[in-house]
Amino acid sequence: MRLTLNCVAASLFVAAGTAAAQSPSSSVAPYIAPAFPEDLVSAKKVDRVAWLAYDQGRRNVYTAAAPDFKTVKLTKFTEDDGIVLSDLSISDDGSTVTFLRGGVPNPRGWIAVPNSDPNGGESAVWVAKTNGTAAWRLGGGNSPTMSPDGRTVAFARDGQIYSYRLTKTPSDSIERGQKPLVRLWGRNGNLRWSPDGSKLAFVSVRDNHSFVAVYDVKKRHIDYMAPGVDFDNGPTWSADGKRIAFTRRPGTPFGQQAQAGDGSIGNPGGPGANGGRGARGGGGGRGGIAQAGGAVDGLRRAAFRGGYTLSFMVADIATGKAEEVWHNQPNDRTFANINGIVFAGDAIIFQQEPEEWIRWYSVSATGGTTTPIELTPGNGAVESLNLSADGKTLYYATNAGDIDRRHIWKVATSGGTATQITSGTDIEMYPAPLSSGKQLAVLSSGATRPMQVTIAPLDGGAKKFVYPILTKEFLATTQVAPENILVKAEDGVEFHNQLFLPKDLKAGEKRPAIIFVHGGPIRQMLLGYHYMDFYHQAYAVNEWLASQGYIVMSVNYRSGIGYGKSFRNAANVGGRGNAEYRDVIAAGKYLQTRADVDPTRVGIWGLSYGGVLTAQALARNSDVFIAGVDMAGVHLWGNSIDSADVSYKSSAISAIDNWKSPVLVWANDDDRNVEFSQTIGLVELLRAHNVYYELMVNPDDTHETLIHHRWLELYAHMDSFLDRFVRKHAAASTNSSR
Repeated sequence: MRLTLNCVAASLFVAAGTAAAQSPSSSVAPYIAPAFPEDLVSAKKVDRVAWLAYDQGRRNVYTAAAPDFKTVKLTKFTEDDGIVLSDLSISDDGSTVTFLRGGVPNPRGWIAVPNSDPNGGESAVWVAKTNGTAAWRLGGGNSPTMSPDGRTVAFARDGQIYSYRLTKTPSDSIERGQKPLVRLWGRNGNLRWSPDGSKLAFVSVRDNHSFVAVYDVKKRHIDYMAPGVDFDNGPTWSADGKRIAFTRRPGTPFGQQAQAGDGSIGNPGGPGANGGRGARGGGGGRGGIAQAGGAVDGLRRAAFRGGYTLSFMVADIATGKAEEVWHNQPNDRTFANINGIVFAGDAIIFQQEPEEWIRWYSVSATGGTTTPIELTPGNGAVESLNLSADGKTLYYATNAGDIDRRHIWKVATSGGTATQITSGTDIEMYPAPLSSGKQLAVLSSGATRPMQVTIAPLDGGAKKFVYPILTKEFLATTQVAPENILVKAEDGVEFHNQLFLPKDLKAGEKRPAIIFVHGGPIRQMLLGYHYMDFYHQAYAVNEWLASQGYIVMSVNYRSGIGYGKSFRNAANVGGRGNAEYRDVIAAGKYLQTRADVDPTRVGIWGLSYGGVLTAQALARNSDVFIAGVDMAGVHLWGNSIDSADVSYKSSAISAIDNWKSPVLVWANDDDRNVEFSQTIGLVELLRAHNVYYELMVNPDDTHETLIHHRWLELYAHMDSFLDRFVRKHAAASTNSSR
C-alpha cells in the first residue's frame, strides 16, 4: 500500500476556492517507457555480450552474439515488483551468466521490500545459460564472483568464503553454499579467480595486518603470498595465471593498535583502544600508515625502510615469494592513496587524481618504473573502462574534448598515444571489447535517443543499435536537443547548464520555466540521455516538461563531477556554507532575464541533493522560485539546531520563516541514502509555518522508488502541481491546507 496525502491536499485545495484541478495532459509514460540497459559485460573467448535491463519495472537479463547480435531474453521476471538485479558476470566462453536478485541490506540488516511482501526480501544468486535454458536460483549470497570457466560462483558471507557449483544438482553442502568453501580466522573477502578458474585469491584481514592468500580448488589447499606484518590488499592476476600482484602498506604501529586484549602479559590492550593516551600525537590514518608530510617514528606513524608508504608486490604462485616492483616516494602526495591495481598485460595499471583530472597510470610488472606512465591524457575525467582479452589495451570513456558528453578512447596498457574511437553528438559509456578485437560493445545515447546496447566497429564504421528497439510510441514524442548554457554565479564561479526549449515556442512568447537540480552531488547532467538510471529518467522527464510548454534548465552546480577536482571540491559547500546554492539562484535569475521566460513563473525540482537544493530555493528565494518538488531531500545538515552554528545556517530550515512557495514533498521510508526523518522534520516545520505542501510517501520503498508505477504516479502528481502553481500562477493561492 502506498501512503499518499495528495488526494486530501487536492480536495482541501479545491474546497478553499482556489484553482480547479488541471485538465488531463499528455502523460510522461512514453518518455520513460524505453527499457534501460546496464551492467554490460562481454565474454573473453567469443563475441557475446550480456546485460541487465529495467523495462517499466520488469527487470531481466539479456544476451546477444555475433554475427547478427539478436537480443535473447534469458529470464522471465514479469512483475513490477521492485526486486533489483545486479552483479552480472559472464563466463569466458559466453555459455553462462550469473547475477544477484534482490537488494543489499541497509545498516540495520534489512533488505528492502518495496512491494511490502509479507514474506520479506532476500538477496540470492541466480544462474542462466545463454542457450535459452531457464534461469534458476542457487541460494542466498552477496557480491557473487563467477569463475572464468563458468563452473563455480564464490562469495563472502560473515567473513568466510562460500561457493555454489553451477549445476542444478550440486553434490554436497559446500557446492550448495551451506558450508564454507574456505573457513579461516579473519575477515576474508575481495575474491579474485585465476584466469583458468583453478584458483581463488582473496584477502584475509586480521586486525593490525592482512594477507593475500590463494586457494587451490582441486587440492583444497591455501598458500599465503609472502606473508608479513603489513596490510596486503587488492590481488589481481596475470593473464597466464602464474603471478599475482597486490598492494602493500605498513602494518599498524603500537600507537594506533586498538585491540581489546585480555589483560595478560602477552596480550595487553592496544594503546589506541578507547582513545588511549598512546594514540595521541599520532593519527596515521588507516592501519597507522604515515601520511604525507608527517613525521615517521615507527611508534605512532609507520613507513617502510626508506620512508615510503605504498608498494606494488608481484608474487610467484608456485613459490609464494614476492618482489616489490614499484613504490611511491617519501612524503608523496601524488601517489599516496592508490586503492586498487589491475594486472594488464605486462603492466600494472591504476587510477589516481594528482591534479585536476582522474587519470590512469601504468608501471612495469617486472620493475624498473620510477615515475608511473600517464595513460589517459587530456582535460577530462576517466569514468568507465575495460581491458582487451589479452590485457594489453585499455578502453575507457572520458569527457576530454567534449566536456558535456562521453566518448570512448583506447591506449596500450604499457604506455603510448591514446586514440579516440567514438566522437560526435552521441554519448558512449561502459566499453566491453569483443574477443575478435574488431568490435566494441558500449551503452550509447543521444540528445533524443535513450541509452541502447550498441555494437561499434573499431575501424569507425556504422553502429548497430541492439537493445532496446524503440517503439513508435516513443518515436512520436516531442523531444529537443538541449543547448549548453554557461552562467556565472555572484562570486564568479562559472557553471554549465542544459537548456531545453519547447519546439512550439514562438517569438515574443513568455513561457513558464522549470529548473532541475541533479543529486549526488557527485554527478553531471549531459547533453543527452544519461548513463545512470535515475538521471536517464530525469533527462526524459525534462524532455517531457519541455513538450508541455515549459522552458527547462538542468543545472550542473559546483561540487559536481566532469569539470575537474577544483570544481568538485569547491569550498564551503553543503553544511560548510551552502555555496553551491549560489549557482542555483544564479540559474533562476538567469531564466528571469530571458525574453522567452515569464519571470514570475519559475519552478524547481530535484531528488536527493536535488531535493536539498529545491528546499534551499523555496526557503531562501520564494521571490524567484514560486513552487517546487522536493524529492528525498536533506533539510538539516548535521545535528545542530543552534542558529549560530554554520551547519544550521547552511540548512534550508534555517530560512523557514521566508518559505512562502508551495511544495510537493515526496519520500520513501526505507531510504538508505537520506533518513526519512529529514522529511518528517521538514513537514512539521511546514505545518508550523503555515506553508502549503502536498505529500507523497511510499512505505518500505527506497531512495529512488524501485516500482515503476510509482514513478508514473509521482510525475502525474507533479504535472498537476506544476500546472496549478507555476503554469497558472496568477490564479493560484498559496494558502496552507494544514
